[in-house]
Amino acid sequence: SGVMETKSDQALVGVQNYLEEAAQKLRPSAPIKFHISSRTDTGVHALANAAHLDIQRAPGKAPFTGHQLVQGLNYHLRPEPIRILSAQRVPSTFHARFCALSRTYIYRLLLGCAHHSQIPVFERDLCWAPAGGPLDIPAMREGAEFLLGTHDFSTFRSLHSESASQSPVRTLLQLQIQPAPGFLAHH
Repeated sequence: SGVMETKSDQALVGVQNYLEEAAQKLRPSAPIKFHISSRTDTGVHALANAAHLDIQRAPGKAPFTGHQLVQGLNYHLRPEPIRILSAQRVPSTFHARFCALSRTYIYRLLLGCAHHSQIPVFERDLCWAPAGGPLDIPAMREGAEFLLGTHDFSTFRSLHSESASQSPVRTLLQLQIQPAPGFLAHH
């Protein structure tokens, strides 16, 4: 349902909701708010998405170590396909979203499927399977060159975007178009 927190009256729940619920079960002395480095939409997966939180413990309780925090959060996240990979103490000036130096996005197309039922089970929800034949990779690479550099991406965002006050100008440093086997092909 995406990374960002959803309201309690919505049927779908965001990853942030699950993270904050798990953190509350660690019995902090103040409510927890996760700040996540990059948003994802419903149906989009994130690998190694950074986040930060401030967690205060009751007086006399030692701060959590990174290992304790990972173990505790993952224990409470168990039924969900969400895992904390590592945790470390950061300066109070750190903000996961605003201190991120870059983000990498991977868009995967699965070719050769005449019907969505032909998508391999471990590829479902991890790629887009457009109808049609082979793609012209050299032409795609040639067209991709026009995207490199700094551009205004206003036309790619919603008219009612939450981030209307933020600049739509972004710098694309690298773009690769690479034919490859599926994620599990080498197994």
